[in-house]
Amino acid sequence: MKLDPPDVSAELVSMLDHLDDAAILLSRDYRVLAANRAYRARYGVDFTLGEARCHWISHRYDTPCDLNGESCPLRACLERDGPARVTHVHQTPRGPEHCDILLRPLRDATGRIVRFVEIIRPLDIAGVHFGQARLLGRSRAFSRLIELVERVAPSEAPALLLGESGTGKELLAQAIHARSPRAAGPFVPLACSGLSPTLFESELFGHEQGAFTGATRRREGLVDAARGGTLFLDEIGDVPLGLQVKLLRLLESGTFRRVGGTEPQQADFRLVCATHRDLEAMVAEETFRQDLYFRVHVFPIHVPALRQRPGDIPLLARELLARRAPDKQLSPAALEALQGYEYPGNVRELRNVIERAVLMADGDTIEPAHLPGVVVDAASGAGPWPWGEAVLPLEEVERRYLRWAAGRGLTREALADRLGVSLRTLYRKLADE
Repeated sequence: MKLDPPDVSAELVSMLDHLDDAAILLSRDYRVLAANRAYRARYGVDFTLGEARCHWISHRYDTPCDLNGESCPLRACLERDGPARVTHVHQTPRGPEHCDILLRPLRDATGRIVRFVEIIRPLDIAGVHFGQARLLGRSRAFSRLIELVERVAPSEAPALLLGESGTGKELLAQAIHARSPRAAGPFVPLACSGLSPTLFESELFGHEQGAFTGATRRREGLVDAARGGTLFLDEIGDVPLGLQVKLLRLLESGTFRRVGGTEPQQADFRLVCATHRDLEAMVAEETFRQDLYFRVHVFPIHVPALRQRPGDIPLLARELLARRAPDKQLSPAALEALQGYEYPGNVRELRNVIERAVLMADGDTIEPAHLPGVVVDAASGAGPWPWGEAVLPLEEVERRYLRWAAGRGLTREALADRLGVSLRTLYRKLADE
């Protein structure tokens, strides 16, 4: 069977086949004109080349991605008049799969873009285990997060993870390390909260024998331990102001001195930081040094709260349950109740809810009755107002309701119809979330 339509030259097909990654050739109207050997080997070709469109093959959308709440690389390529790159969740023979999509334009003799080469690289980072946990999600917010991790990981640039407690910032730091050129080196975390200035300095830089009472021998610090790898400073906003200058000197000079020592030591690590604090506000309040802020704020990544990706809750809940009690399952009603709660403690709180439910359920199915009352009440809207007793601004009421409604599992078309708004208006409101 001839797989390539007659308007595709043998030279183009040969060019695609020389690519190691899966790749397809697209027309300006989204039709897949050709697929290389790597694509056929990984995904197969169960569609008609020259007729099937990329948005249907990858997502089963009848219309382009940007009309379905996704970023469309082809549209972006045309608007920028150059390459475009996005992260998508594609439907594959193995199920949903995160992919890095790079679209490169092909031009005619006049310089007009006439076709596109789409290169598809599976992102194995989504789903990879780090100890007892793994990154998991399929929501748009999660895909954007994975895209940023993939962009910063191969570099030496400092990464700053910003988000609420319990959102998995250390897990993301491990993912950045695992995808970096330093992956073979150590990943060394330091929790900056609750450490006295003396203990923090000793933990970070180490100390010489006799440096203080109890220092009976020389001890290497975590900067030494991270040599050749990644140093992760969790809650960097809690570093005492007096020590921030020493941390700044370490980052600027690449050298440090152990407590009680005089000889400078050479450092060799990649820095990843995290905080739930507003560092910019702390700079304005002069509780965080501005020069240190600019050193660590090179590539900020905002980690979404669990309430900002409610569509991922069933996936995470099943994963947590399988890890805790693989013989049990969640009923549809229990899953619906779990999606109706906002989780101020984020994934950490969801884990606690699942562990409690496992203990409460005698049988093999977890029902709403086995969940904490606060979760069930939020889902049922118990009480005069489902989000508490406070009088809220109408804009905030709409925002919360829209976030709740978006997690009901409806298609965007069905949700827009239920809300009585156009699809375009719905996407605009969701984008403002």
